[in-house]
Amino acid sequence: MPADHVILLGLVALGVAARNPLIVTAAGIVLILRVLGLDRFFPLLERRGLEAGLIFLLIAVLVPFATGEVGWSEIRQSFTSWTGLAAIVGGILAAVVSGYGVTLLQVQPEVIVGLVVGTILGVVLFRGIPVGPLAAAGFAAILLALVRGQ
Repeated sequence: MPADHVILLGLVALGVAARNPLIVTAAGIVLILRVLGLDRFFPLLERRGLEAGLIFLLIAVLVPFATGEVGWSEIRQSFTSWTGLAAIVGGILAAVVSGYGVTLLQVQPEVIVGLVVGTILGVVLFRGIPVGPLAAAGFAAILLALVRGQ
């Protein structure tokens, strides 16, 4: 079995162990594309995949506005209550940290293995829950910057 197949199968197994369906699905799809000889799609996925994923994430976040589930009173409340203000600050911090994660994943995509292993350890040893790879990579980027003195 080719090394790339073994690595992708390993990522699927790590994703299963971490109970992280996103990693399982992503690694599984890439493995299937590879096995089927559809490598010609890899450059497109590499160039535009992250962007497409972020677009779908934003669409999901905006749907409550379109359905009327979130209206003017909820928007006003988010700016006038401590809970709402904390949520706004939390959202800002998450967006900034995830932005660092996007950069790290683009520059050093090999960090995904460490993120998967870290997720497994966090879930198994500390009763954590799997977070998205962008946030996890963002925290890794911050740690790397601190260690490197940047």
